[in-house]
Amino acid sequence: MTPPLEADPYENDPGHWGASLVNAAEILFPCLDAAGANSVAEVGAYAGDLTGQLVKWADRAGAHVIAIDPSPEPQLVELAEQCPDLELIRKTSHDALRELELPDAVIIDGDHNYYTVSEELRLIGEKAPNAELPLLMFHDIGWPHARRDTYFAPEQIPDEYRQPIAEPAGLFPGEPGVVEGALLFHYGAAREGGPRNGVLTAIEDFIEGRERLRLATIPVFFGFGVLWHTDAPWASAVAEIVEPWDRNPLLARLEANRVFHLASVHCEQVRNARMGERLARHEQLLNALLHSGGLAMADRLAGLRHPGRPASWRDQVRDVLGENGPG
Repeated sequence: MTPPLEADPYENDPGHWGASLVNAAEILFPCLDAAGANSVAEVGAYAGDLTGQLVKWADRAGAHVIAIDPSPEPQLVELAEQCPDLELIRKTSHDALRELELPDAVIIDGDHNYYTVSEELRLIGEKAPNAELPLLMFHDIGWPHARRDTYFAPEQIPDEYRQPIAEPAGLFPGEPGVVEGALLFHYGAAREGGPRNGVLTAIEDFIEGRERLRLATIPVFFGFGVLWHTDAPWASAVAEIVEPWDRNPLLARLEANRVFHLASVHCEQVRNARMGERLARHEQLLNALLHSGGLAMADRLAGLRHPGRPASWRDQVRDVLGENGPG
């Protein structure tokens, strides 16, 4: 039985987006156990949130963990230095997979675009055809990356695979274009959908034309996918674990509700921040006006023209700024 999650999934997620695949640990680790995995590679390890849990799992299972990331965060580097059974490969996924002896399982959570994922799958598929295919698990096969590319380094994507880019790209669920003030992604495709666009599209294109591959799509925390060959000796064991979650309509509604409110709250925070900036500028302007000689001159002229008027311009400005106080 898989032990409960021992990490804070929001340690490197200050906005509490649920951006780490460690949030799907209760499904991911049982799949590794069911496949009898003795080795696992994590593509796109970032700060090591999931990697740390993989190392703990590996200690129990007697397995080897490989973390692939060309620009690992300091937390991941420190973890690799402390854990001799963790192999850190500081290369792009494509370069690493060309050289790597394939492990029993591969977790793909790197650059979220069609070309990168397609090449990762092509390299894996060429090394391990048919039932030799390792257990494959994916993050971000749901909104927003399912049908929309984002690029870590757009210049590394061949022109024919690179979508027209919005920089920055504000993304909101249900909106195929970009929305100012929405969830911010750098170098995102300007439009959602269409051919060669998105992580799920890349996976589906890999499956097409290949027999006996099965994909489970689990609609939690931006989408978790599990792909395997049905002739693998452990196929039925993995299927039994994921079937209750696969395309579960209740989970799908919960995730749609989650991302809608996540994006809505973010938009409101952006609006409030902008309003605060405008109010600060207005206050600065009023303070300058209050201490200007021009406003004093305007008060004197207004007093001569309209004797007995209830308040001077300076008193009105002080009132707006809250300087007059009660009474």
